Amino acid sequence: MDVILLERVEKLGAIGDVVKVKDGYARNFLLPNKKALRSNDANRKVFESNRARIEADNATRRVDAEKDAGSFKDATVVLIRQASNTGQLYGSVAVRDLVEALVADGHKVTKSQVVLDKPIKSIGLYEVRVALHPEVQVTVKVNVARSPEEAEMQASGVDVMASMFERDEAGFVEDYDPNAEPGATAEVQANEEPAQG
Repeated sequence: MDVILLERVEKLGAIGDVVKVKDGYARNFLLPNKKALRSNDANRKVFESNRARIEADNATRRVDAEKDAGSFKDATVVLIRQASNTGQLYGSVAVRDLVEALVADGHKVTKSQVVLDKPIKSIGLYEVRVALHPEVQVTVKVNVARSPEEAEMQASGVDVMASMFERDEAGFVEDYDPNAEPGATAEVQANEEPAQG
């Protein structure tokens, strides 16, 4: 289906572009969300007569989004979640969780603006895009941890999981003698020193 775009759509085109898209994408997303019109003679005339107004509205929304983007400078969200010893979350961090945390921090954001490429399923630091406008995007740092202390360590650059496994490995270490009999311990070897004669 050919459609005329009423706003910039990522990976498709800019305002006024006539693009060919799959029927389902047009019927289920572009047309209901007023992002496009079906491409026919009547709609082309309507679009051309309203083009200046559509572009002016888009410019106004872009300026507002750029103002809002200033409040996102160095925005960081800390989410405390339960996780296993290997760092896998019990559940995952969803878009709704991120929106609630951003709104609690005083940012104006909706669910449709948060672009989460894949679900967050383990502790760590992540970068999530927030599309305030099709032409204005900001990046928010998301710090997922099991406790506020762990979140602070991660924020300062410590890999919590790696340091935890290092602590586990630094347990009991036995002295090793390459000339020892198989199965003999270091203490037995020290007591059985051969008499020098």
